[in-house]
Amino acid sequence: MPHRTAAFNLAYWMLGNREEAEDIVQEAYLRGFRAFAGFKGEDIRPWLLMIVRNAALTALDSRRRTNNVILLSEDVWASTGNNAEDVPATTPTPEAQVIAESERQQLISALAELPLKYREVIVLREMEGLSYLEIAQTTGTAIGTVMSRLSRGRAELRRALEVSLHRPLHRPLHRPA
Repeated sequence: MPHRTAAFNLAYWMLGNREEAEDIVQEAYLRGFRAFAGFKGEDIRPWLLMIVRNAALTALDSRRRTNNVILLSEDVWASTGNNAEDVPATTPTPEAQVIAESERQQLISALAELPLKYREVIVLREMEGLSYLEIAQTTGTAIGTVMSRLSRGRAELRRALEVSLHRPLHRPLHRPA
């Protein structure tokens, strides 16, 4: 199943639930298989991710209608089994590992709190490496809208992290003399 990881990541970050994301990916692949004869284009990835996005949005709408809103919380992230095991081979100290895991959890929490329109473009760009054009195709928006949402989403994410980390995340371009 090509692009399964990208499809799962998008669904997971939109829904915040591993099992629901897996269901959405399966549904999206079935929809894609049925509609493949009508596919026109060269790159299937944005087309498939658009199907995943639409299926996830439908699931979110259904969730809202039934008042079954699942909030993204520390408990959800703790249950995913994601650990800070992706560390460089130079084996950092235990203290550095604890700090890195804490900052990673703060990043995940801050990303989860972003409005969906910002979160989805950040996931597609930063985690999946899609181009602005591919994101525009996936989300059904103009490239200018993608760029604007990405800029605003990054700014909101930066602000949230500055608050949670209690320090500015950008340095002045010029040092005072």
